[in-house]
Amino acid sequence: MDNPNAPAAGTAADSDISAESSSAADLNQRLAALLALIAEGDQSAFAQFYEATSRRVYGMARRVLIDPGLSEDTTQEVFLQVWQGAGAFDPAAGSPIAWLMTIAHRRAVDRVRSVQSATDREARVFASSQEADHDSVAEEVDDRLEAEAVAGCLETLTETQQESVRLAYYGGLTYREVAERLGAALPTIKSRIRDGLIRLKTCLGVA
Repeated sequence: MDNPNAPAAGTAADSDISAESSSAADLNQRLAALLALIAEGDQSAFAQFYEATSRRVYGMARRVLIDPGLSEDTTQEVFLQVWQGAGAFDPAAGSPIAWLMTIAHRRAVDRVRSVQSATDREARVFASSQEADHDSVAEEVDDRLEAEAVAGCLETLTETQQESVRLAYYGGLTYREVAERLGAALPTIKSRIRDGLIRLKTCLGVA
């Protein structure tokens, strides 16, 4: 007995699959032709290529980077590479879409690494700055200035700055210990101490 639920040969579903395959093949053929023209400096071909593929490139970048602005910048970088390096496309190595998506993915990953590297670099600079403030002010206060002058300048700080600076430099506590003692967030304590040290330097005439 025939199965009433089994799709018959030549159904609409088969036609759709065939149409999709044909459409993908046509698109890749068209893009390959455009890339050949772009390699020769054809700006019109580049505009057509961009219009046909930019959404896919942006989508790839957005999935990796999340941030819309970074994704837009990366998309522009991808198409700049296409304009400059269209001649590098090899039809024998794969389809134009696969080639383009590979470029997009690499660019997005490079941008992630670049952003992370910049973040790490800023963190190191900030940490170094904090340590430098601690060391230089502590030495200058101990070695060059009298206790009375220091006490007078401490009075120019806000109460929260005075409290934080006294605990860190006279109480011998670390920034984290000061934060725990005062029940404040560590970044807040670091900011208070940094601002307090700057005001101390100004008051004490330390260059």
